Amino acid sequence: MGVHSLGYLRLNTPDIDAWKRFGEDFVGFMSVEGADPDSLYFRMDHYPARLVVTPAEVASCTVGFEVMNRRELDELVRAISAEGIEVSAGSEAECAERRVRGFVRFTDPGGNRVELFYAPILDHVPVHTPLVSAFVTGNMGLGHVIVTAEDVEKTFDFYNRVLGFVERNTSGPVYFMGCNPRHHSFGITPRPGAEGRVVHIMVEAATLDDVGLALDRAYDMDVPMMNTLGKHTNDQMVSFYVYSPDNYAFEFGWDGLQVTEEVPTYEITEGALWGHRFSPPPQK
Repeated sequence: MGVHSLGYLRLNTPDIDAWKRFGEDFVGFMSVEGADPDSLYFRMDHYPARLVVTPAEVASCTVGFEVMNRRELDELVRAISAEGIEVSAGSEAECAERRVRGFVRFTDPGGNRVELFYAPILDHVPVHTPLVSAFVTGNMGLGHVIVTAEDVEKTFDFYNRVLGFVERNTSGPVYFMGCNPRHHSFGITPRPGAEGRVVHIMVEAATLDDVGLALDRAYDMDVPMMNTLGKHTNDQMVSFYVYSPDNYAFEFGWDGLQVTEEVPTYEITEGALWGHRFSPPPQK
């Protein structure tokens, strides 16, 4: 029992037009229609939209984790409820909008909004991403997301003990956790005195050329750079980071480490083997 993969992200943004340009022209997602005409729906593989962006006054994120089936969802609901966390089921209309058979929502101990779902409804229309040869998803899901929590240890314990995530490595107080062969699908970093929020989203492309071409697009489109091209010490990813339209990190990478059998956890003291030189956020 436990989470299978990072299935989708649902973002709220005060700048929907910037996200349309960012998602289509920089990242290279496939834009599709959805139930809400005001929202953006982006596909990256055979699944329904893995990224949904909705206009709002304040930027926020809901993390959607996939579980294997209804039975495992029910077991997780019981386990989460036993922690004193309120869990509510999605309505029939909400399931239809997400194109899933069922889902539940709750707020994790760090204040992050989370959904667990099962049975995505596939339309079998082939994905078309002309700017990217392919995204690396499959049984590893969308990619990875890093969120904040005031009490990192309590939040880690919840994801590890209740949701079944495996501790892959740490970097000081930051935890990186896996739930499938992708080195990490989820991470937690401290943020004192505030509810949880997203700080980092990663998508992985199939080739190094995909990364190079995305880097060219970032420069051509004046997408603000956060970290130059580099290689991570933990997941061995070759990647670069830009600032998303809402000013958190968006990583575009290639050749991330896959953990096919569990290994002991470890601590890293440097984030990059080379590169990843930081630039401060643009002034708005």
